[in-house]
Amino acid sequence: MTTALSYADIAPITLHMRPVFKVNDEEFYALCQLNQDWRLERTAEGDLVIMPPAGGETGDKNAFVTAFLKIWSLQDGSGVAFDSSTGFTLPNGAIRSPDAAWVPRSRLSSLMPEQKRKFLPVCPNFVVELRSPSDNLKTVQEKMQEYLDNGAQLGWLFDPLARRIYVYRPGVVVECLDNPTTISGDPELLGFVLDLTHMWEASF
Repeated sequence: MTTALSYADIAPITLHMRPVFKVNDEEFYALCQLNQDWRLERTAEGDLVIMPPAGGETGDKNAFVTAFLKIWSLQDGSGVAFDSSTGFTLPNGAIRSPDAAWVPRSRLSSLMPEQKRKFLPVCPNFVVELRSPSDNLKTVQEKMQEYLDNGAQLGWLFDPLARRIYVYRPGVVVECLDNPTTISGDPELLGFVLDLTHMWEASF
């Protein structure tokens, strides 16, 4: 007897491409447009990472973080908040889609219209990743470090099952917060405070 797996049970799949194939930026963008039911990333080594849509609980928590980040961003006005469907081309060549991100307007103003329509050629100043039940913690932690290595100034890695948040800043040891009730983005995101009650408790 076999048991069908839900999307939430499926871990990301990595396809090793080089040296057989090399997918450039334009080809990768076109590939993503052809497979919009899947979230695709490209590593700095050129491997393709295929991620299924999020399960309900993860999607709910992701929407919660993104909504509050967007509201703060609109009120603050100094930058733009992005959701998990946005691709960013990092300086090391990787193309990543964090669960939420924020970039100052001063860094976006120089981009051409064509660049704004496709994957943004910047590393976000602030990134959020939510660990889903199928995610390997070490893999997500390595992705967070990659953001820092490419210019991010602040990163939050949420581990809802453990009720834990890992806070990343360049040049300092990763801070681990156990079951916090709030988290602040100061000083990088001045005035952004997230109430974590919804993050830890199921809303449906």
